[in-house]
Amino acid sequence: MQFLTFIGFTVLVAVISYLKTRKTDEGTSDGYFLGGRSLTAGVVAGSLLLTNLSTEQLVGLNGSAYQSGLSVMVWETVAAVAMVLTAIFLLPRYLKGGLTTIPGFLSERFDVTTKTLTSVLFLSGYVVVLLPVILYSGSLAISGMFDVPELLGVTQTQSIWICVWGIGIIGSIYAVFGGLKAVAVSDSINAIGLLIGGVLIPIFGLLMIGDGNMLDGLSILTTEHPDKFKSMGGPTDPVPFYTIFTGMMLVNLFYWGTNQQIIQRALGAKNLKEGQKGLLLAGFIKILGPIIVVLPGLIAYHMFQGTLENADSAYPMLVKKVLPTAFVGFFAAVVFGAILSSFNSVLNSSVTLFGIDVYKQHINKDADEKTVVKYGKTFGIVLAIAAMFIAPLIANAGSLFAYLQEINGIYSIPILTIIVVGYTTKRVPAIAAKVGLVSGCFLYIISQFFMKDYFIGKALAEASVMGVTDKAALALVEAQAYPHFLDIMAILFVLNIVIMLIIGKLKPRETPFVQEYTKQVDITPYKHVKAVGLVICLLVIAVYVYFA
Repeated sequence: MQFLTFIGFTVLVAVISYLKTRKTDEGTSDGYFLGGRSLTAGVVAGSLLLTNLSTEQLVGLNGSAYQSGLSVMVWETVAAVAMVLTAIFLLPRYLKGGLTTIPGFLSERFDVTTKTLTSVLFLSGYVVVLLPVILYSGSLAISGMFDVPELLGVTQTQSIWICVWGIGIIGSIYAVFGGLKAVAVSDSINAIGLLIGGVLIPIFGLLMIGDGNMLDGLSILTTEHPDKFKSMGGPTDPVPFYTIFTGMMLVNLFYWGTNQQIIQRALGAKNLKEGQKGLLLAGFIKILGPIIVVLPGLIAYHMFQGTLENADSAYPMLVKKVLPTAFVGFFAAVVFGAILSSFNSVLNSSVTLFGIDVYKQHINKDADEKTVVKYGKTFGIVLAIAAMFIAPLIANAGSLFAYLQEINGIYSIPILTIIVVGYTTKRVPAIAAKVGLVSGCFLYIISQFFMKDYFIGKALAEASVMGVTDKAALALVEAQAYPHFLDIMAILFVLNIVIMLIIGKLKPRETPFVQEYTKQVDITPYKHVKAVGLVICLLVIAVYVYFA
């Protein structure tokens, strides 16, 4: 019965997506890559949320909450502020320039080499980190919900390989052959199911804890684990509170404002007004995100009493324990949709970046639009296969969510830096952008993969000599031995900007950069954008004050 419900809902979404997109002309770049620039606010918001809200959040962030408590909600709540900034500052500039890809702006502002370097950085991060993490975390969830090892008589490792390839093949068909509009429409349908199913998990969990009374369940949870319900993370938590004011906002601004897989939804908006309303609506709903991606982790901690060996298994185990049998198939289908959404969104963005910024620019400059789309799709298939081979290999990477965020820093901050400098200055030259990209990546790799290990190893060795054996004390020693990776991001962001501005002073562009309005879409702003943005920011502050 569970499996039939799962298949039924999955097929329903596929049929609706096909019927809604069959008339879109996908032989053109705008048609295939941006859904014909026809997306409305509701579709933009739904697609943004489900692209983001996938198993790396459901599994990874709930796993972090299981270990560290409510403080990890910062990834969700601060995102709302970043979406407001994107709606007010970045999106008007993107749509004014008629961008299809973010690196496309860099070609116009700096030069083609800068654009190509950025596209290659995006693609490298997608294939080595993001796509495999999405596939692995998704496989962990599906395997746990359906108990695939027992169902098929295979080992846990074999079940992960089976699920990875199943998700990868279906996701590739959606993304490579459907284009952005198919992805966006299926996202919007699945977003409704995910919000319903995502809210049901904590409700059923609290009902189980409170013997049928949800409020009693919440009271028991907060009374028995008060240390887990603090919004402000301490020095040994995954995200100390002060990092909100260093690298956290930068990471979120990169993710929601410049990351191709996310912002591509807003670039496909029919006009600026719809794009801004879509971002603000998604930002408002994002504030409620901890109910879905943090609270279940806290409920799992209470139910399993911290006995799980792998924190990332907390969410699938909780779903299996609290969800009535009749709902398991439906929720598994929705989670499957969320996995596909993130996977095919990244894949579609990769196809876009390769087709426009690499193939058309460097391989075949005379290619017509159908040829660009064709070779973009071929590249997408190769990328998907590579990710499917890499995904099962990250099983021992530790906390999925922390791993994803830290590795992403290699390319996120350098790219954000050159985009910010590109839009806020007029005479900083192309050489400054190239230096910023290379120095940002190089310094971050040196910091996080060489210097960090050295200083932490040295501090722990000294603690051992002094006879320190308590786990909490050792965790504090480790946290104080080297700056948090979010602090490193903030330091490098400022350093990169200073380097670029110095180069701009010494060797400025001959002519100041002026952005032209391409008139591809109407850029009249939503008249309440600033007022609604302010309300969203105040709500974020209120959430923190309440849980402090």
